[in-house]
Amino acid sequence: MKNKLGMNLLLWGTEMADDEMFPVLEMIRETGFDTVEIPIMNLDHNKWERWRKKLDELQLSCVAETINSPDHNAIHPEESKRKHALDFNKQVLDCANILGADLLIGPIHSALGVFTGQPATLEEKKWGAEVLYDLAEYAQSLKITLGLEYLNRFESYLVSCTDELIDLAESVNHPSCKLMFDTFHANIEEKRLPAAIKKMGNRLVHVQLSENDRGTLGQGHVNFEEVIESLKRINYQGVISVEAFSQKLTAANIWRKMFENETQLTKDSYQYLKILTR
Repeated sequence: MKNKLGMNLLLWGTEMADDEMFPVLEMIRETGFDTVEIPIMNLDHNKWERWRKKLDELQLSCVAETINSPDHNAIHPEESKRKHALDFNKQVLDCANILGADLLIGPIHSALGVFTGQPATLEEKKWGAEVLYDLAEYAQSLKITLGLEYLNRFESYLVSCTDELIDLAESVNHPSCKLMFDTFHANIEEKRLPAAIKKMGNRLVHVQLSENDRGTLGQGHVNFEEVIESLKRINYQGVISVEAFSQKLTAANIWRKMFENETQLTKDSYQYLKILTR
């Protein structure tokens, strides 16, 4: 496979301080990765201009991602709150554009960890699709594609499996609104990962490989071999990224150490991924 290989920076948390992260970018590039996934929570354009300069220096491409907090909930019953979510994600797209990203991924359809105690209603699905359509229109003007992500049932309720995600994308019905696939959530929610990948087909624009414990690739029980074979069968051309979390990402609820250190995880996961995709 000739796909670009990426590393998700959420392993180091969400702050993305220049002085702390630029040496990390250098290490990731030296390891062999082509791409980094950059979490955008800070909307300071000057910050991301500095990052763009560093990425260009290292010849690293990037994928932008974000997570919507309870304050940025696109399926909130109040219209003003839904508009607030749309405005936030438009500003994220502006930052992604500064970085030179052509893809924004994540669960941008709703807020992380917000539940009503009931399944998603038809009205909530309609609200989500309306916000995403407007967001996709703006993304298209910047030549950026949205890659929607579903989360497992413990983190989201609007969409928590491939079928629901496809239904949402079809409701949005916009050429700049596509899908991504994360093996961590799929390992919980899908009957078979290859079947889910096949269903996504040409809608699939990004893939995150994540172990069942969010640790080093190849040291858990996710069957990555069948995932890669499934990607080959649909002729997937996008980035294949490593997504792992540590106690630095409080939202991930990691309570015990899963690996020696971030550098070890990065290098070991890269070697595993290179063998997997050869």
